[in-house]
Amino acid sequence: MDASDLKSLFDESRKRMGGVIDHLKREMTGVRTGRASTALLDNVHVDAYGSSMPLNQVAQLSVPESTLIVAQPFDPQLMGAIEKAIRAANLGLNPANDGKVVRIPLPPLTEERRKELTKVIHKLAEEARNGVRQVRRDANDRLKKLLKDSEISVDDERRGLDEVQKLTDQHVGQIDDLQKKKDQELLTV
Repeated sequence: MDASDLKSLFDESRKRMGGVIDHLKREMTGVRTGRASTALLDNVHVDAYGSSMPLNQVAQLSVPESTLIVAQPFDPQLMGAIEKAIRAANLGLNPANDGKVVRIPLPPLTEERRKELTKVIHKLAEEARNGVRQVRRDANDRLKKLLKDSEISVDDERRGLDEVQKLTDQHVGQIDDLQKKKDQELLTV
């Protein structure tokens, strides 16, 4: 085995760890701070035309003010289905329609709700850390197998394990930073 094979192992590990970080970012955008954001509704699916469709494919979403999201359905007949889907998403939102648009006011965050959201953020971050550690475990197992099969030397294995640990530390650091930033957003609202 040569250095390019080890490089591909590191590249694959880096890519998988990056995927974990990207997933965490998407999940965290769905956690509501005090400011309205259409990203809050990214995981809402509406029963329309016999199938489940993302809300942003059946309505135009906008944020006219910091505590309000407006969904303007492309088909006015979907108004009720949009309201139902938003309520069913368990986001703590209470949409209302005026016949033309669905208005989704964001209630102010209570101290209790902030604590709940902090727990959610910490849970998401811990799941991401576990995902990164799983990638590390897979890479380390492959390095050990390569050593056992005499495809790499003991020194190469040691350097490989160190490199994988550096990658892990970098990505866990990014997760910690994302968690701190989201916690700060909750506190400053």
